[in-house]
Amino acid sequence: MRLKFRALEADRCIDTSDGSLLFNNISGLGFHCYKLYYIAVLCLLVGCAGEKEAPSPSTPQQPVALEPIRVVVPEYTQRDSLQGPANSLSDYVPITDLSGNMSSSGSDTFANLMTLWTEAFKRYYPSVNIQVQAAGSSTAPPALAEGTVNLGPMSRPMRAKETEPFERNFGYRPTALRVAMDALAIYVHKDNPLDQLTLQELDALYSSTLRCGGRQPIDFWGELALKGSWQERPIQLFGRNSVSGTYGYFKQSALCSGDFKNDVNEQPGSASVVQAVASTLNGIGYSGLGYKTSGVKALKLNTGKAVLLPTAQNAISGEYPFSRYMYLYINKKPGQSLPPLEREFIKFILSKEGQAIVEKDGYVPVQPDIANVELRKALI
Repeated sequence: MRLKFRALEADRCIDTSDGSLLFNNISGLGFHCYKLYYIAVLCLLVGCAGEKEAPSPSTPQQPVALEPIRVVVPEYTQRDSLQGPANSLSDYVPITDLSGNMSSSGSDTFANLMTLWTEAFKRYYPSVNIQVQAAGSSTAPPALAEGTVNLGPMSRPMRAKETEPFERNFGYRPTALRVAMDALAIYVHKDNPLDQLTLQELDALYSSTLRCGGRQPIDFWGELALKGSWQERPIQLFGRNSVSGTYGYFKQSALCSGDFKNDVNEQPGSASVVQAVASTLNGIGYSGLGYKTSGVKALKLNTGKAVLLPTAQNAISGEYPFSRYMYLYINKKPGQSLPPLEREFIKFILSKEGQAIVEKDGYVPVQPDIANVELRKALI
């Protein structure tokens, strides 16, 4: 039997000069090369339908000499070498003689975490100066577009309309890095007997448009089955202001992009929401998991499938309904390396040491495979 191979022009799987099988593309069409290889091997073992020369009845059939198939395995690239073990984060290895200035503007939810990161980073590099501003996620896109900051922390993904000024100025999009996880918790005063809420009740508490299943507005604690002196107590709502990424995330996820009630007391920061609830017996508010204090308790959420607390395990699994990534946006021109200071800072925050700070601050570290993916995006 004679096997005929044709060169796959898109992949160049077959070197037609000697019939050898090449693997020059391991992503995308390279899959077909592997497929072709296994088909060829199968044909050699069991025979394939193809063009045959009928043997002469009087002449014994002679075996056909087949040339060996040459498999060319590509060398690992720099991109591949960054992929560390899937079950561990890398230790941060500092370099020498790093100095300079860097600035950050964005999420208030990130405020404490960014401060802790910069303080730890400066212990490696005392000559580095990092300015951190945290007025809200909405301040990050314009600052990055104008080139006034190096880092844009956001507690939600950047919207398309927010990337447009950046793209006009630079010709490419900002790069988003997942650097931590958060579970948005619903807090009540520590003495409030309420234990859990359904998603529909949460919609009825905060929304005037009831797009997420709320049947009618809930304004008193008795409407949530609390008894005694709680029954006639009015509910005092606390939340973030509109420049906050947490505000936008809650509006989209908890209210199905519906409208907030007019009586929500908007606070300038995540810590302010928790402090307000802690000092208001009738209060309820939403804020990041990292801002929990002894004066409040986080409610369980009944999703209809499970009753869940905002914990690290439930955030990582994705079961908790308000789990989210926290993003650090940077200006990285495709095909060019970041400046050394930005490069080392990103390596640090996605290292074992940097993610230990995430956990210490009450947030959820990213999984090692995610950290490696984000490093590749930033460093290649």
